[in-house]
Amino acid sequence: MAKMKDVAERAGVAESTVSHVINNTRFVTPATRERVLRVMSELNFHGNAHARRLARGHSDFLGLIISDIENPFFPGLIKSFESSALAGGFDILLCTTNYDAARAEAAFRKMIENKVPGVAVMTSRVDPSLASVLQRNDVASIFLDSGQVAERTSNIRIQYSQGAEQAVAYLHNLGHRDFAFIAGPGNRSSHAAYKSAVVGALEQLGLEARLIDGENSVASGERAVQKLLTSRKLPTAILASNDLTAIGALRAFHRAGIRVPADVSVVGADDIPFASLTNPSLTTVQIGNERLGELACQKLLGMLRDSDAASELVLPTELVIRESTALAAH
Repeated sequence: MAKMKDVAERAGVAESTVSHVINNTRFVTPATRERVLRVMSELNFHGNAHARRLARGHSDFLGLIISDIENPFFPGLIKSFESSALAGGFDILLCTTNYDAARAEAAFRKMIENKVPGVAVMTSRVDPSLASVLQRNDVASIFLDSGQVAERTSNIRIQYSQGAEQAVAYLHNLGHRDFAFIAGPGNRSSHAAYKSAVVGALEQLGLEARLIDGENSVASGERAVQKLLTSRKLPTAILASNDLTAIGALRAFHRAGIRVPADVSVVGADDIPFASLTNPSLTTVQIGNERLGELACQKLLGMLRDSDAASELVLPTELVIRESTALAAH
């Protein structure tokens, strides 16, 4: 069985150089790297799958970049993406950005260093210039709500307007005329798009909402309700930028002795697993996270088979009615 020493001797390099080629721990000139990879393949070094992948120019991993592993929206997406990848003969390489530009750049670099043939970037807060980095390295990619479609670069656009219009129309039919909207961070395109969809749906009915800035968290929803409780009049309906925010609103209203939905109706967005378990269960705009992961992976696999298959896909949204909404109190 070949050892690292055998690879080093045949390639005419130090064992440390072989290690650096395998682990990408230090710069190795392209010519030396190519020679080491060729020898690894010839010697079937340790039956090393990683070495063989590098030698043939790409790995059998598909990349998946998400924002926040703690956000309950993402586990379903990861699960469905992985299932589709395994069915296509790939494993997955997962990275998170935590909404940080430096971490996003590091994630892209890791994908390139590991020679993944395709990457799904399922976070809307990414520097658009990073897409060109993947293109230059011949990596197929699919983005979320980026609006960019180019060679081997696709996009999934979430149709926020559909679910937002359904939610506003449903509340309007229940007699609600006084609305508040707890927004997500304005620097994330997905949340800006959902806010625009809600505001637009209200404007079509000649209504507007009191807008409160939030951070897409339970604590953010609690703070927003505390702010509303100091106002002269409480709105009869509150829409939140995501379910975590809506759950925070439910908690704050409960502590304040305000009944949901008898006194105020609350609508979330995402339809995370916890949404059906709250008390009352949460009416929400469903953004199909599992379908999103499946679509992203299937599109990547399609682009790997056909480099001209890049396109924009549309993911519909819809209102899921549960117990947190009812007739307006007045």
